[in-house]
Amino acid sequence: MRKSLAFSLLAVPLLVQAESVMVAVAANFSAPMKIIAENFEKETGHQAVLSFGATGQLYAQIANGAPYAVFLSADQKTPMRIENEALGVVKSRFTYALGKLVLWSRDVNLIDDAGTILHTNAFNKLAIADPKLAPYGVAAMEVINAMALGNTLREQLVTASNISQTYQFVSTGNAELGFIALSQVFADGIFKDGSAWVVPKKLYSPIRQDAILLQAGKDNPAALALMAYLQDDAAKTVILNFGYVVE
Repeated sequence: MRKSLAFSLLAVPLLVQAESVMVAVAANFSAPMKIIAENFEKETGHQAVLSFGATGQLYAQIANGAPYAVFLSADQKTPMRIENEALGVVKSRFTYALGKLVLWSRDVNLIDDAGTILHTNAFNKLAIADPKLAPYGVAAMEVINAMALGNTLREQLVTASNISQTYQFVSTGNAELGFIALSQVFADGIFKDGSAWVVPKKLYSPIRQDAILLQAGKDNPAALALMAYLQDDAAKTVILNFGYVVE
């Protein structure tokens, strides 16, 4: 287990009285976090109230006074910024997962295990999350540029506000394929449907996803307990089952 002593000690009073904690969660982490929140409530009695969105959108809400107590980002840069701007508790930040990017289509025959389709004219639309708001959108553009396809694919790109909307574009057929988070189409070691190419990590910068305790949560027992729980083996097992890497 990777629990800091401070969080472990502060979490002890949680067994006495249940509380709730408002949590801002990057959209790519929606599926595992729903399971983690359910298990967290069963084990501690505390309730995690979840709000999902693009990392940039959630940051803007936090900066404008949204009452979140914990933030699970899709990158490392934004929690560092929050810490530097005194919006988060110093030294509470840690990496809860390393994300993986995947090219996905609901068509089971469209994508091979090398992403060859990106070099063809066999599709009309390629969905990505907005690189200005979503770290997975940044990663998608890094892959496109690393493959020297920036100019080729420019007219085919469809930009979504976050990674959840990117998935929706593809799953509803508004785009034939898209770069999404592996966790959105992968669970318990298998792809749930469609066809996919797991993008080699050499083509994009590591997606280190950090959590940080926000100022609104520094005296909230449920927030402190959740920060500890996210570093516990039970939460890590869930995270691994959705294709993330944990340290």
